[in-house]
Amino acid sequence: MKNYENLAKEIVKQIGGKENILSLTHCITRLRFKLNDESRANDDALKNTKGIVTVMRSGGQYQVVIGNQVPEVYAQVVKLTGIDEGEQNSSQEKKKGKILDNALDVVSGIFQPILGIMAACGMVKGLNALFTAVGLYDSQCGAYLIFNGIGDGLFTFLPLFLGYTSAKKFGLKPMVGLAAGAIICYPGLQAGTLSAGMKPLYSIFAGTSFASDVYMNFFGIPIISMNYTGTVIPIIFVVYFASKCEKFFNKFIPDLVKFFFVPMLTLLAALPAGFILIGPVTIFGSTIISETVLAIRNISPLLAGAVVGFTWQILVIFRMHWGFIPVYINNMMTFGFDNVMMPFFACTFATSGVVLAIFYKTKNKQLKELALPNFISGIFGVTEPAIYGITLPLKKPFIISCIVGGIVGGYYGHFNFRKFMVGGMGIFEFPAMIAPDGSMGNLIVAVTGAVMALVLGFIFTFITFKDKEKNKPEEKNPEKENENSFENPDKSFLKKEIIKSPFNGKIIPLKDGSDEAFASGALGKGVIIIPNDNTLYSPVNGTVATLFPTLHAIGIVSDEETEILIHVGINTVQLNGKYFSAEIKEGDRVTAGQPLVTFDKAAIEKEGFSMETPVLVTNDPDEYFDLIETDAEEIKQGENLLSVLHLNKEGK
Repeated sequence: MKNYENLAKEIVKQIGGKENILSLTHCITRLRFKLNDESRANDDALKNTKGIVTVMRSGGQYQVVIGNQVPEVYAQVVKLTGIDEGEQNSSQEKKKGKILDNALDVVSGIFQPILGIMAACGMVKGLNALFTAVGLYDSQCGAYLIFNGIGDGLFTFLPLFLGYTSAKKFGLKPMVGLAAGAIICYPGLQAGTLSAGMKPLYSIFAGTSFASDVYMNFFGIPIISMNYTGTVIPIIFVVYFASKCEKFFNKFIPDLVKFFFVPMLTLLAALPAGFILIGPVTIFGSTIISETVLAIRNISPLLAGAVVGFTWQILVIFRMHWGFIPVYINNMMTFGFDNVMMPFFACTFATSGVVLAIFYKTKNKQLKELALPNFISGIFGVTEPAIYGITLPLKKPFIISCIVGGIVGGYYGHFNFRKFMVGGMGIFEFPAMIAPDGSMGNLIVAVTGAVMALVLGFIFTFITFKDKEKNKPEEKNPEKENENSFENPDKSFLKKEIIKSPFNGKIIPLKDGSDEAFASGALGKGVIIIPNDNTLYSPVNGTVATLFPTLHAIGIVSDEETEILIHVGINTVQLNGKYFSAEIKEGDRVTAGQPLVTFDKAAIEKEGFSMETPVLVTNDPDEYFDLIETDAEEIKQGENLLSVLHLNKEGK
């Protein structure tokens, strides 16, 4: 088994060390850090580390995408830092962020830790239904009962698991959260138990959809009887309230008795409130949400399915899909199935088909080696390495996978495709699509759609995919070769690449710049431009390798592997992105003359910052023969700025 200790050490080092970690969780393919200061993380170093696919900043999290080995790497990081999953580093204060980012962070932090075991139990339940349907055994035998217990146990007592994970997320002692989950699942307090043993004292909200029986009261306050086993939302809100109670009691309870007194008072305050108010309100609310979403979906099942199938991968990229996970699980617990979110199932096989076509079509050895394992992991439901490593950087394959996801998503919506339990991923999800009565119609729809997505993704990509071609060398033109006083080297052993000007503006020699770090040439060779306008255009055909979060600097790697850094202004990092907006993002393919970043030159200068903009070639000098700057004092965007002379490896 491979040792991931060195990789874990490198990750911790490059994110700013243990002291910079607020909390850590992980999903199937990525480590999810909350950092005290994200600016201390070195994106480039991590992206260039073997074993890491990419890094992302999204949803208030710093995400290191690794792939299928993430559990092993996570274990090493935990061992190295001593920070357990979801646990907040006590030495750091929680950061304030955007409402949406915080909400997505809470949802992912609560549900991520249990998705794996939920999937496992769901698969057992699905297989149990399958074995019963094919007559392997009947529903009265011991094997069925044991397997049913394995499949149903977690879902019956789901509030215990959510109580634990919610407690860790909200800063409550985990055992108190676990106890809260156990208490709301206590058999003697469930509506089903109470209704079997006594008559209701009275009913409230009679004649409405919220009509409920009252079997008991709490010091005269009526308690609406509910069944809390298998619920999702109530325990999360109960634990949140309990976390506030615990913090309140911690302020004045003496240290001598805090160990048991604070948990006792917390439970005495939070649980009655849960049974009297929080529980009934959240159950009513979750039912309304589920019925509303279902009603909207039923207006046009085909269109709803197509929208989910088309947009799901886009939501995954921005980590916004976590906002829909509670809806999905709540539908399962409320109705016994979900048909609202399930069209996203098509995306897994669409991406797999796209990657398989690339494997067969490409002549790029590195891409071919990457495509096959990503196809295999995609079939098993893990598509993020394929998305971030292949389809998204290539753009067109990603668009194809979204389109195919939409087509098959519409098919799923039209035929009311449902999933009856949380379980499995990829091909292992099929058992969860067998109806509780053992009928196979829904499973047939699932398999047919998966095959459609796989085949369509493969065909569309196979027809349209072409390997990226290197730029063809320009024909000899004496006038063009001498343009802007560039030398005309002997092309038998040298190959020239032209770097175009990204601005209209005034040129000054690099050595005359006001910033010593740039002027010294330590960061690369090039020139300084003082732009006349407010747009930065791409100087080459290539790929955006780096886009600083503050948008003031961008790194591009050309098709000839020249690394170019453009730094708009001096010390403009201090603006924290103010006055800047990006037209592209890291990993995007760009062409010469394409707008990349816009900025407000006048506003930046008014803030007191110099608009001196270094345009540098940052390759090691050993990687090219020479670099020649233009001798012009003024330049227009798109004119020749730098000439990089590469050794021609093909000719002599």
